[in-house]
Amino acid sequence: MLRTNTASMQSLFAQLGLPNSLAAIELYIRTHQLPASQSLHDAPFWNKSQRDLLISHLIQDDDWAIWIDELNQQLHLDACKFRTV
Repeated sequence: MLRTNTASMQSLFAQLGLPNSLAAIELYIRTHQLPASQSLHDAPFWNKSQRDLLISHLIQDDDWAIWIDELNQQLHLDACKFRTV
């Protein structure tokens, strides 16, 4: 039986070539916070391949897009905390 890659935060990190244990993901998110004005795909820490993967899945609006949106939210947590209304 052929097993397909199910979309999840851990599998997204694997697709991006990043360590994908829960602890590694938590650390990555804590240490890569973005300002509110910074788009996820324009973050300086992505290489071209990673950036292309993120954009491609968002454009396709596929199962991965949900996890990319979640990553976007997680990487903007600090910006949201300090935002004034």
